[in-house]
Amino acid sequence: MRDRNRYGGLRRAAGRRLKTAAALILCLAFLGACSRATVVFTTGFGEDEVFRIGSAACTLPELMLYLTNSQNQYEEVYGPEVWKVSLDGVTLEENVKEMVLAKVAQIKTMYLLAQDKGLELSEQEEELAGQAAQSYFQSLSREEAELLGVSQESIAQMYREYALADKVYQDIIQDVNPEISDDEARTITVQHILLKTYTTDGTGARVAYTEEMKEDVYERACAIREQAVAGEQSFTDLASRYSEDTTVTYSFGKGEMDKAFEDAAFALETDEISQVIETESGYHIIKCVNTFDREQTDANKLEIVEERRREAFGQEYDAFVEKLSRSLNEELWQQVAFLHDENVTTDSFFEVYDRYFP
Repeated sequence: MRDRNRYGGLRRAAGRRLKTAAALILCLAFLGACSRATVVFTTGFGEDEVFRIGSAACTLPELMLYLTNSQNQYEEVYGPEVWKVSLDGVTLEENVKEMVLAKVAQIKTMYLLAQDKGLELSEQEEELAGQAAQSYFQSLSREEAELLGVSQESIAQMYREYALADKVYQDIIQDVNPEISDDEARTITVQHILLKTYTTDGTGARVAYTEEMKEDVYERACAIREQAVAGEQSFTDLASRYSEDTTVTYSFGKGEMDKAFEDAAFALETDEISQVIETESGYHIIKCVNTFDREQTDANKLEIVEERRREAFGQEYDAFVEKLSRSLNEELWQQVAFLHDENVTTDSFFEVYDRYFP
C-alpha cells in the first residue's frame, strides 16, 4: 500500500458544491473565525487524528476522502498540470490543501452546532445517509477503498455530518425572510462618457491632474454634454469619440458604483442626461437607458435575502466557534499531500450527496 503522505486536494473551483450555496460562504466564516482564535499545535492525538475542534475529531481517512475527490475534480477540469501553478512562492496544491482543511473543520463545527441546538436527522434522513454511503462506497474500486482507508459506515457518518451541517444552517435562517422593495433591489442601465482627471506613471500609479488641468477637462466635458443634449449626434457616437473608458454601458444596482455616479444615475429618467458628475476617475456624463429591469430586480431580491440569511447565520456561527478549542496534529498534517495514482479517480462524493439530499 502506498504511503498516506501522498494524499491531498480540493474540489474544482467551478464544480460541485456543498449542498447549499450558503455553505460555501460559511467556509469563509470559519476561516475568519480561525484567524481570530488560537489554533493549538499539540501532541497526544489518537491514531490517525488530523485535528480536533471542540469534541469532534477528523481522522486521516475522512480528510483524504475529501481531498482526493477534490483533487480529481480539479484535474477533470484543468488537467494534472494545474498543480504546477504557484503564486508568490505558494503552490496551488498548498493553497487548496489549506482550504480543504478549513472546509472539513467547518463541517465539523456546524455538526457540533447542530448538536448544541438539539438538532438531529430524521429517521428518513438517516436512511438516506446510509443509502448515499452504500451508493458511493460501491462506486469505489477495491484499491481506492484500501488507499483511502474508508468503510461504508465511515462514509455514512460523513454524510450524516454533512446533512446536519446543512440542517443547522436551514434552522437558523428559516425566519429570515425580509421584504425587499423594488427600489432597494432595482437595477438600471446607463451609458456614460468619461474624461479622466489623472494620468499614470511608469509603475502604473495614478498621478492626479493639477487644478488648472482639471478645469480644462471640465470645460471639455460641459461642451460634450451640450452636444449630447442637443441630440445632433447619438450618445453612443459621442462616447465612442470622446470617452476614456473602454466600457460605455453599465448595468448595476445600489451600492455597486461610486456614490456620486450612482446617485446621479438613479435620479435620471429613461433617456435623460445628467449634468457633469465628478468622481475620483474624472468627469462623467451619464445617460439613462433603462430605469428598471424586472427580471434582474427580482434576481437581486433573492441575492439580498440570501446575503441577510448568511449574515444572520454568521453571527450565531461566529459566537459558537469562538468557544471551541482547536488543535492540529502538525506532524501528521505536514505529511498530507496529493495522491497521484491513475487508478484513483473517484470524484463523486459530493454528487452522490446531492442526489440523496437535493
